[in-house]
Amino acid sequence: MVGKLIILGSGTSTGVPTLGCDCAVCHSADPRDRRLRPSVLISAGGHNILIDTTPDFRYQAMRAGLRSIEAVLFTHSHADHIMGMDDIRPFNFNRSQPIPIYADAGVLEDLRRVFRYVFSGNEYASAIPRLTAHAMQGPMVIEGVRFEPLPVMHGNLPILGYRFGPNAYVTDFSSIPEATLQRLRGLDLLILDALRHRPHPTHSHLANSLALVERLQPRRALFTHICHELPHRETSALLPPGVELAYDGLEVGIRLDDAAEDGLA
Repeated sequence: MVGKLIILGSGTSTGVPTLGCDCAVCHSADPRDRRLRPSVLISAGGHNILIDTTPDFRYQAMRAGLRSIEAVLFTHSHADHIMGMDDIRPFNFNRSQPIPIYADAGVLEDLRRVFRYVFSGNEYASAIPRLTAHAMQGPMVIEGVRFEPLPVMHGNLPILGYRFGPNAYVTDFSSIPEATLQRLRGLDLLILDALRHRPHPTHSHLANSLALVERLQPRRALFTHICHELPHRETSALLPPGVELAYDGLEVGIRLDDAAEDGLA
């Protein structure tokens, strides 16, 4: 199966421009320096699968011309990754079944708490998103695409990245367990957190992510969750072949059939 991945947002939790900041990146005329909160969309076989619902999701969906969502996966429950969940609601209007969402059990618990009105059992035709929650305890086939949850650490918080075919999306990490690293080797596309030049306690920084790319040897690597300390053009000039800064709206053709996955489902 052949599909497409769209970078809906490549920025950090504050977005870029950052409120109240007068730095050169926040005032840049380069559209690649305008970064909404981090999210990706995988489209394949006529289905759209979203990873994370950022506070910018409504605008991201409009910009991408999104007409339907068949499923949503969550990496973790920090505000910049979940607070747009109510904006899934219009995608319920033209479908009879609720939209399935997938996350680990702790994240689902957080979503039920933060969005209590969604999961309270009070059914209103158009007032709330209609969702069904599924605990992501291992690989699952979602709309014909096999998603494998990959545990990583976001500071002291265990969260999930996802592998889908020979591709993976791993945002908001500071360290990656060895077992997960083994599932990230030799991919077609590897998308990694790379917040800034300086080390950070809960995020990967540029040098660390470059070292991981050198170790894991993907065919192509994209860096995301980027703050206003990394100007796109100048930072891109420092990167080796096959490594790029992601930017909002970037579309990448992806392969989703992966013979290496046979027997693992």
